[in-house]
Amino acid sequence: MFREGKFTGWWRAVALTAIGLALAGELVAADWRTASRAPAGLAPDPATNPEAVVQVYAARTIGWRGYVSVHTWVAVKPAGASAFTVYELMGYQTRRTGNGVRVSQRHADGYWYGNRPHVLADVRGPGAAPLVERIRAAAEDYPHAATYFAWPGPNSNTFVAHLLRAVPELRVDLPAHAIGKDYLGASLVATTPSGTGAQFNLFGALGVAIGWEEGIEFNIIGLNFGVNPKRLALKLPALGNVGLIDIAQPRTLLAPKGPGSSTAASVGSSSIR
Repeated sequence: MFREGKFTGWWRAVALTAIGLALAGELVAADWRTASRAPAGLAPDPATNPEAVVQVYAARTIGWRGYVSVHTWVAVKPAGASAFTVYELMGYQTRRTGNGVRVSQRHADGYWYGNRPHVLADVRGPGAAPLVERIRAAAEDYPHAATYFAWPGPNSNTFVAHLLRAVPELRVDLPAHAIGKDYLGASLVATTPSGTGAQFNLFGALGVAIGWEEGIEFNIIGLNFGVNPKRLALKLPALGNVGLIDIAQPRTLLAPKGPGSSTAASVGSSSIR
């Protein structure tokens, strides 16, 4: 007979995590064909918000992978545009067409097959306008568009990490359970997706990342563990970034003052990450 010990405790932790996710509405939908893709009310209405907007989202992915990973995407709206454009990578599209990059005008904040999305970044204003074109160009230059592996990458999170490196003004700390975000292909070293640090990684399966926005994060067989002092957050497999400081509040980016100047975040009533 097994005694109460570390194995029993480990399985209890797994069970409690699954129950917690179910109660939070974050477990995958039973049938993807009928699962909701409705907007979650997290994106501004283009009809009443003419300013440029860039948002980054994450939601639990489809199938069994939703227990351990999220799907991420980037939504952009140029100033005056009547709709958002969403950039994401789809595994089934990769296999069917040889190019998994999808550009659409679906709901920017749509439920991901029944799973509610979370905002990872929301920037608005004149300084957000030039980011829209850089995101479009980065999507066209994605080097792994014809390849998809759920683990350890390249996958949808690898694609979003690639986009974010092109727009470090967003300062996005991708969650620990965005499996594939650390895949660097043949490269071993790169900047972190936020552009505020550096990372070493071996094909998405082993590495370390250190950055002002990310804190410190260790990747072991594709599972991430770490701590983010800036946001008072722990970074855990399956759970993601568990912290005390909200990162979802909109912030305004001021327009660059001149050639070669960087876009700055204005300090106002909104939460500045």
